[in-house]
Amino acid sequence: MWEERYSNPGYVFGTEPALFLTDHAEIYQPGQTALCVADGEGRNSVWLAQRGLDVTALEYAPSAVAKARRLAQSQGVSLTHVQSDVFAWDWPEGGFDHVVAIFIQFVGPSPRADLFRRMKRAVKPGGLVSLHGYTPKQLEYGTGGPSAVENLYTEAGLQTAFQSWQIEVLRSHERHLEEGPGHSGMSALIDLVARRPGPG
Repeated sequence: MWEERYSNPGYVFGTEPALFLTDHAEIYQPGQTALCVADGEGRNSVWLAQRGLDVTALEYAPSAVAKARRLAQSQGVSLTHVQSDVFAWDWPEGGFDHVVAIFIQFVGPSPRADLFRRMKRAVKPGGLVSLHGYTPKQLEYGTGGPSAVENLYTEAGLQTAFQSWQIEVLRSHERHLEEGPGHSGMSALIDLVARRPGPG
């Protein structure tokens, strides 16, 4: 499904970063390491690389990886692209200052718990997980995201998933998105920034 979606010549979600990243730009500092989970066509990983981070982009669909590489080249930045299923990749223990997951709502509760465990394990002590996605109200708007309500995030669910972490941002909000044809219109969103316990 994802390969079919990304195989068209255009960028499904555009080439500009998610507004979540620009909203929280101050937390992403030059010289830090970042992993972008299910990074798609590269708009977010390229933006982080432009800010001077050492970025690894993890993505399954070959056509998306190809477009991400072209985008990085056009912007004059270099980063590491890993083509792999998120559940097949050998996630490094404590390998990154940031794990960034933007609109990764392609799995239900059980596999999502496994994915979150992998993401949390990959963050250095004192590092951050940044998560951005849709709430169940998004089903009323129909302007992007999955149609399965169980794939969507709630504040209570994320609070529970990261209960042993220091939650620095957790908020639901609505705003108009224009992020390519994939995200277009009024949207019901949720943001999470959570810090792994330990020295930073």
